[in-house]
Amino acid sequence: MQSPTDQFVTSGAMARVMANAMPQTMHSMISPGLQSLYDHCLRVYPTQSNPLQVTAVLKYWLGGPDPLDYISMYSNPGDADQDIPPHWHYISFGLSDLHGDGRVHEITDLQTPSGFGFELTFRLKREPEEMSPPTWPAAVMQALAKYVFQSSNLLCAGDHVSWHCPLDNSESRIQHMLMSEDPQLGQVMTCFGSVTFIQIVGVCLEELKAAQKWNGPGVIDLLRSHPRAGGHWLVTDMRRGETIFELDPQLKEAVDDGIATQGSNLSGVSARCSWTQQSVSTNNNEESNDDSDAKDIDNNKVTIGENENNDCFVREDKYSQSRNSCSSAMSVSHDQQNQSNSRMSFASETGAPEPGELIQTKYLKRLNLKFNLEAGLLLPLALRGRLKHDRHFTFKSIIGDLAITFVTPAVSGSFVSITQPYAIHGPWLQVLIPNDYIDRMLADLNQLDDYQNDNQDNLPKKYDWPEKGLSIELMPEDN
Repeated sequence: MQSPTDQFVTSGAMARVMANAMPQTMHSMISPGLQSLYDHCLRVYPTQSNPLQVTAVLKYWLGGPDPLDYISMYSNPGDADQDIPPHWHYISFGLSDLHGDGRVHEITDLQTPSGFGFELTFRLKREPEEMSPPTWPAAVMQALAKYVFQSSNLLCAGDHVSWHCPLDNSESRIQHMLMSEDPQLGQVMTCFGSVTFIQIVGVCLEELKAAQKWNGPGVIDLLRSHPRAGGHWLVTDMRRGETIFELDPQLKEAVDDGIATQGSNLSGVSARCSWTQQSVSTNNNEESNDDSDAKDIDNNKVTIGENENNDCFVREDKYSQSRNSCSSAMSVSHDQQNQSNSRMSFASETGAPEPGELIQTKYLKRLNLKFNLEAGLLLPLALRGRLKHDRHFTFKSIIGDLAITFVTPAVSGSFVSITQPYAIHGPWLQVLIPNDYIDRMLADLNQLDDYQNDNQDNLPKKYDWPEKGLSIELMPEDN
């Protein structure tokens, strides 16, 4: 029998498993934010006060690479009456404020969320032969946490994550993720603010695409409706060999009808993106041809500016990371559920506070945009599913505050117009596409259907609309 301090290494230097973690009820030894979350979990698992845990070898505030302090792994018996199978329930600790002393998250009051305001959970179907929980979900959760810390983009119910390989590195069809609120944990108020538990749901490529073209909550509801696709508690089965549309072909028609009548809830996606321009006029209508005019936006995470060609460049700091082959291709898409309001703001699109009044809006006469292939493949969806419905769509840099937002004249909160369609304000670039030009761009981009994420032989690929002074380049993923 192992002692409470016995540990064994799981994968590289990322984490260790504590076979018998120190009891979570020892208040004097546990930080107050962490204790609040432990107590909440104990209400769901009253007989598991000392679950197995994965913990960072070197804590993040001491210079370690992994933001999550702990990941607890509970054994959930399921509910046979609701067709919920026995499963492992993984719960993270570290995205919210555990310590309240500023070592990781800024000190706030109870009127604001704790830290980033959420923690991650994951439910993995327990196989009959399993005596202990697999630890690979911890690596997935750490990769998602690194994305949040690096980009300051939050993960919310309805969001989608492209992962591009089986989550457990097997041959499974479950290679992507949707986000939903955990059905048992929900939300809790801690001593440092509110925390929502966001559950990771493993899905197939076809289910991810349906969520992107329509909306994440709609697809989540479809998965809930079928026990073999996740059921009421959205338990991920890595051995599931059929998509929800193969299990019930009628559901494909429901998705198609939703896309046609409602458009897409996909309001933005993380991307590798940049822009260049040839000439600039300021908001004082003064002509400027000085392409070396540079700006620095420092948010204590990443600095974005322009080089001599007005390319956006990125200087990385402690949130930079080297990820494994799967998570390095990860892309996060954000679902906007409130479609009655198309208004956008600097904070909502960039994730950064509004810059000072000294930051001027610059209007660009010509604009060249660059996107990595996966982000570029979403351009037709952005045009057809968003702009055609007078909704905006944002490509958010995965390593900084740069945000490129496509709008139509009907989108409120924009600072562009038909006469000045391209403008940059701090790290926020807006691109106005007239309604009568959307179909023209869709026709020119129809060849994108021939591209796949794993076929980059013909890249870079450039699309030009000279009469609009606009061009878009698709770049290989490793550029």
